[in-house]
Amino acid sequence: MKIAVGIPAFNEERNIASIILQLKKIYDLIIVCNDGSSDLTASIAKELGAIVIDHVKNIGYGSAIRTIFLKAKELDIDVLVTFDADGQHKVDDISKTLEPIIKNEADIVIGSRFLNTTSNIPEYRKIGIKTITGLTNVSTGSKITDAQSGFRAYSKKILNEIHPSEQGMGVSTEILIKSAKKKFRITEVPITVLYKEDTSTHHPVSHGASVMLSTIKYVSIENPIKFYGVPGIFFLIIGLYFVLLTLQIFGESRDIFTNYALVGIGGIVLGTLFLLTAIILYTTVSVVREHR
Repeated sequence: MKIAVGIPAFNEERNIASIILQLKKIYDLIIVCNDGSSDLTASIAKELGAIVIDHVKNIGYGSAIRTIFLKAKELDIDVLVTFDADGQHKVDDISKTLEPIIKNEADIVIGSRFLNTTSNIPEYRKIGIKTITGLTNVSTGSKITDAQSGFRAYSKKILNEIHPSEQGMGVSTEILIKSAKKKFRITEVPITVLYKEDTSTHHPVSHGASVMLSTIKYVSIENPIKFYGVPGIFFLIIGLYFVLLTLQIFGESRDIFTNYALVGIGGIVLGTLFLLTAIILYTTVSVVREHR
């Protein structure tokens, strides 16, 4: 079985050498996507025998993953493991992610930080990851615990049939949503992540906002009725209730409760907008899919 480890890297000269040296002891094929680094990341990786694909400028994590996917497909790889370049992942955990695919029990294996109680995940990261994971599970109908883990194993089926398009950090969610749509098998294994100071090249606020917006985009596209329609019906019911309540009070006492009336009108307006959005998006997505 032909196995490759793919590493998206941006300005990781401090960590890339030690990671490649550790990986080379076990795996022959190391693919590094140098995403427009301004330091020695690319030259170090090349000197240590990795296959390096350079982006002229920094495009984003998603673009690096897409480049690694394409290279793995070109090399006819059977299993691709994606591995972060910041030194937070343990090489020893790779064998765990490979096992379900080798045994033909899964098509995607996620290294979950939440299945291992010893992982020292900062609290603000936990909140963000769990929020995004919840949105992903709504769309996929699965019970994933860590939708944002970059430590994953992908089978040849995934490499051949899933084509990531998201440029940013939302690519992790995109791949899961597209894979679930095609009924691919997704499972998780516990991993240990070592968080250190200043390892991330992404600001936590901008990173979180980018991933959240990307996740919302894909969830809403894949499930417009559920994402917009259900809240629309909820707001419409609330709005109608308060409008009827206002009319009832007015009929009995000739008094108008302004607060009730405003809530009623606001609910009806919001509900109508959400329902219209659900219908328009559902119709548009259906037409595009039929055209494809």
